[in-house]
Amino acid sequence: MKPVAKVASPAAIAVLRQATALWPKRKKLSDGLLPSLAHLKASPNSDHNTGLAVDLTHDPAKGVDCAVIFEKLKEDERVDYLIFAGKIWSKAKSKSGNRPYSGSNRHDKHLHISIRSDKANDTSPWFWWVNQPKVVNQILANLQPAIKKKVVESSPRIVCTCCPVHKPKRKAI
Repeated sequence: MKPVAKVASPAAIAVLRQATALWPKRKKLSDGLLPSLAHLKASPNSDHNTGLAVDLTHDPAKGVDCAVIFEKLKEDERVDYLIFAGKIWSKAKSKSGNRPYSGSNRHDKHLHISIRSDKANDTSPWFWWVNQPKVVNQILANLQPAIKKKVVESSPRIVCTCCPVHKPKRKAI
């Protein structure tokens, strides 16, 4: 199992912030940086564990067409490999082109981007082929906290208290 980072790499955070600056109304349901407990169990060797991976939600209606981004990012020297819509592409096997991806998640709702460790701090534009965002959108995107999935410490029982459905019922006094 890869060690679990407490903070995502600056390059991974930049992907989501830049996407939000370019497409402020985009959906973010499948965005992700660090792994959840379920992800850790299912994929103990994921690049999400190291902070060198990012998931970007596919939302073509709002401008985030991951099919296009998948193809364009093949040119980016920071990219180690990409997964989207049942396909994987890697720098190491680039001559083989897109290959079928056989993981448990086809990545139909998001694009997975794995970043080379030597490029972890490179926050230059990820979407260079798109017009630059308005300055106000850049500022607002940078003010948003980085998305991260909560890694829950191992405990015998995890109790959710997020809402009335999950909160334990209290007895009336």
